[in-house]
Amino acid sequence: MNQSRSFIFGRRWSAQLTFAVGISLVVLFSLIPAAGIFAISLTDIRSLPFIPIHFVGFENYSTFFSSAQLGYNLHALKNTFVFAISVTLLQNSLALLIAVLLNQRLRGRNFARAVVFMPTILGVTVIGLIFSLMFNPSGGPAASIWKSFGASSAFFGDPHLAMALVIAVSVWAGMGVAVVIYLAGLQAIPVELYEVSSIDGATSWQKLRYVTFPLLAPAVTANTLLSIIGALQSYQLIYVLTGPINPATQVLSLAIFTQGFGGAQGGAVQSQGYAAAISVVQFVIVMIVSVATLVYLRRKETSL
Repeated sequence: MNQSRSFIFGRRWSAQLTFAVGISLVVLFSLIPAAGIFAISLTDIRSLPFIPIHFVGFENYSTFFSSAQLGYNLHALKNTFVFAISVTLLQNSLALLIAVLLNQRLRGRNFARAVVFMPTILGVTVIGLIFSLMFNPSGGPAASIWKSFGASSAFFGDPHLAMALVIAVSVWAGMGVAVVIYLAGLQAIPVELYEVSSIDGATSWQKLRYVTFPLLAPAVTANTLLSIIGALQSYQLIYVLTGPINPATQVLSLAIFTQGFGGAQGGAVQSQGYAAAISVVQFVIVMIVSVATLVYLRRKETSL
């Protein structure tokens, strides 16, 4: 057999060229902007025009960890982890359950799959508008139900309820992609394995535990990583639902946005340099969490 046929593009130089183009795109659209953000974080650049830019070194990072900002930033970081962990666990648990149900031979299965995936094609603004109207404390459906029990709530304005509602909306909005990934993993499992396990007398739970879940482990890893990385970086839906200054739902990504574009918070003057410093801190946190999660899940895959 011709050696060139072992390459997907037929020739060695074609594969090398394709790889070089891919690496160039990663460098152009990922590494260079990342390096630019780090460089900006070492300056005092602001949104005001005609203001000279000075190199300040690690002063922005010192501000982030200073006593004046540490309480605010730790609160935002705590909310970030609460949001990310809750969304990841709930979304993956529900998505796996729904995927198992939709993988059965049921009437209207394709329609149900379309309904589950529908929130994915809606924009953040549309989702925010839908749930803002639903939980409108002045006369939304949720307020009417609350009133029938003799109670009232500000919903997204309630500091004890806002985060839970935002988590629920985020889980609903991202459910479609997770279900599709799990469905793809389920459909890749050979039917013969279930037939053999049935012959051996395995129950439905035993099939799920010893056949489905071990072979679905790569899909679990992919979904978990996508969920936790996306949730750690998410702010758009929180911004639309609760605004930029709600302490109950303040997360690190929202602090970056408000510092860079939407007004200063936490007593700091609005500064793109300081916002870039927060984004670098967030990048380090996301990298550590994602690598640790990947290592743990890969070890779990091999042990199943």
